[in-house]
Amino acid sequence: MSPALTGALLGLLVAVGLQVVLARVVAIRRTQVSVRVLPYVRDLPQVGRAAPLQATAVASPLGAAQQIFGPALRRAADLVERVLGGGASVARRLERADLDKTVHEFRVEQVVWGLLGFAGVAAWQLLDAVTGSASLLGSALLCLVGFAGGVVLRDQRLTASAVAREREIVAEFPIIAELLALAVASGESPVAALDRVVRRSSGALSVDLGRVLASIRTGEPVAVAFHELARRTGLSLVARFAQGVSVAVDRGTPLADVLHAQAADVREAGRRALIESAARREVFMLVPVVFLVLPVTVLFAFYPGLVGLRLTTP
Repeated sequence: MSPALTGALLGLLVAVGLQVVLARVVAIRRTQVSVRVLPYVRDLPQVGRAAPLQATAVASPLGAAQQIFGPALRRAADLVERVLGGGASVARRLERADLDKTVHEFRVEQVVWGLLGFAGVAAWQLLDAVTGSASLLGSALLCLVGFAGGVVLRDQRLTASAVAREREIVAEFPIIAELLALAVASGESPVAALDRVVRRSSGALSVDLGRVLASIRTGEPVAVAFHELARRTGLSLVARFAQGVSVAVDRGTPLADVLHAQAADVREAGRRALIESAARREVFMLVPVVFLVLPVTVLFAFYPGLVGLRLTTP
């Protein structure tokens, strides 16, 4: 790239940056309608989601960026939603990961991650342009790839968070089930046993059971609360546990035996998963033996003979 083209590109970037800053300064200096009207309607009840959105903007680490570039980010989030789709899957994974966010807020985070990837690739390409070893079309394509990579990386991060939380629930489930079974066997009601276990434990499953207990205390039937837990969870064992508790409460069947059996089933499933993982690791351990140790052994075995044949050949 010639020095003139490099200088023109840098000047264009500086001009665009100054224009964005100037437009934002003008927008900030303009008095908002909410600021002028709020003193006169402060005593009226707040309708809609104005207060939660404001609290989210303050509490979120990306709140400053959303306040400055809010409209542009929202439009970009809508565009990502239209291109990628899958809003139901995203909502499901947000629920499984226990993240208090809407699908639109997650799309905004994806746009921010994409812009960070775009900025990183753009900075790298700009350095290459200064040295004269980058093309304009290739740089643009790489910047688009960086943006798409950031969007996909945020989606994969959400999936990893949901899977990690489910693993934590699986590890915690046998202990919680045994504690509930002991409390019920000692004569406590299911709700009292649930209260005792939630107050003396911590973890992902304890948080979910705490929500169930809060729903029960607000007047929701026990069976309905546990059915809601079964609907929210992405694990079959938690769904079976919730259904077992709801059936036991509805029909009066012994709950302690059900909980003991479910805890034993989960432990047995964990043992089977460990054995299967060990079997897969055995196959992986053969890879360095076959592709590294065995060729070296064959080389050490046959190379001296090959050298001897060369030496004895007239």
